[in-house]
Amino acid sequence: MKSKKIGMIQIHIAVFLFGLSGLFGKLLTIPASAIVFGRTFFAFLALSVFLILSKNSIKTKSGKDLIILILLGILLAVHWISFFHAIQISTVAVGLLTFSTFPLFVTFMEPVFFKEKLRLFDILTAVSVFFGLFLVVPDLNFNNNITRGALWGIFSGFTFAILSLLNRKYAASYSATVIAFYQNLIAALFLLPFFLSENLIITQRDYVLLAFLGIFCTALAHGLFINSLVHIKTQLAGIITGLEPLYGIIFAFLFLNEIPGLRTISGGIIILGSILLATIKTYRK
Repeated sequence: MKSKKIGMIQIHIAVFLFGLSGLFGKLLTIPASAIVFGRTFFAFLALSVFLILSKNSIKTKSGKDLIILILLGILLAVHWISFFHAIQISTVAVGLLTFSTFPLFVTFMEPVFFKEKLRLFDILTAVSVFFGLFLVVPDLNFNNNITRGALWGIFSGFTFAILSLLNRKYAASYSATVIAFYQNLIAALFLLPFFLSENLIITQRDYVLLAFLGIFCTALAHGLFINSLVHIKTQLAGIITGLEPLYGIIFAFLFLNEIPGLRTISGGIIILGSILLATIKTYRK
């Protein structure tokens, strides 16, 4: 199987699982920071078991690499907190669609990180995605929960863009599992003091949901996503990641009876249409 095809399969499975993870922002009533702690803790456990069984080394090549991985873990925590907070104060659809600003940021940042040429088609795709997001945001009234949720979602997309670009750089030196292991471990340790300081009542159902979120929607999905960056460009990965809202909106409708408004649907169609066009163009090339 060709390298690029492997990367495409991995990224599509990862995005499907990421789309499912948006539901947990509504299914769990605990704060976003507690959700992320549980998510990263269970992901860390799952990745630890895999690394032990596969006898993979987690030793870093230099102290600098370790510091970078620590910073990436903190960035991952910030990204997921903003993501779940966006969903909690607005809707699953708004949180996921505004998070889709990720490819917009990547389009203009990737040439700087990797000295790659910025194509006109990439710019047009990014502009199209931006126009779709404009429809999703109802107004600039910060007292509006939808608007605030959208801004948190956009911030989540920005942090994820940086995270993905740096992951692409280090995916050539370390396995996807090792990178995911460090990031989830650091994110869990970073959030542990906040988790312990909160007087939370966590039910058995919450633990089951957090375990599923951590093992399948995080450990497995995260590993597949990072590994796909070895085979495909981050900008293409960002475009495909835009399918996450489609999966999330479908799941929210099926399990939460959450129906997005007309503007949200219109913006989502533009965003997903741009993604589909870009994916088809890439395949033809």
